[in-house]
Amino acid sequence: MSDVVVIDYGAGNLRSVVRALAQNGANATVSRDPEVVLGAPAVVLPGVGAAADTMRNLREAGMVDVVREYLRRDRPFLGVCMGLQALLTMSLEGGEHPCLDLLPGVARRLPSGQKVPHMGWNEVWQRREHAVFAGIPDGSHFYFVHSYYADLADPAVIIAEAEYGLRFAAMVARGGLVATQFHPEKSGAVGLRLYANFLALARVTTPA
Repeated sequence: MSDVVVIDYGAGNLRSVVRALAQNGANATVSRDPEVVLGAPAVVLPGVGAAADTMRNLREAGMVDVVREYLRRDRPFLGVCMGLQALLTMSLEGGEHPCLDLLPGVARRLPSGQKVPHMGWNEVWQRREHAVFAGIPDGSHFYFVHSYYADLADPAVIIAEAEYGLRFAAMVARGGLVATQFHPEKSGAVGLRLYANFLALARVTTPA
């Protein structure tokens, strides 16, 4: 049985996420089979690109209700970049696009005055303690590629922030859900450590 299932809906960073998981010794399966995803000990939703394309691809892959049901069960789940923004209520990227509405909030464009997209290394500051930060120093640099940020209705879900024209959510967590605006798989040793921590947390929290 796989340690983790990576949802296959055509995301551009899917293979690099699988490699990062494998580097931590995880048996990762790429799947769009609803039964495989719902039965997974842990799930990763990767993502790059535009919200409208992401949501269309998730619908076409039959993954919208699957992701909602998986998170309703409060199972270990990691969203990466667009995998975070897809969890919001809505994205304003190229108009108004409904998302999964699992984390109340809106994806808004980064403010003017900065080069957009925000691309490169940025400090990430831990807002509250979480097991996913084990062994990761506060203020560590992670790699970002995004033009929109998550404006969350409940700031209590924000566990880390970064700054780029404004202070924004770099990581969120609620129950078994963890999601990052940055790309851990592009973030060197600290990114690999974050994946390792998620896998360790999933093994602790997943029922036998």
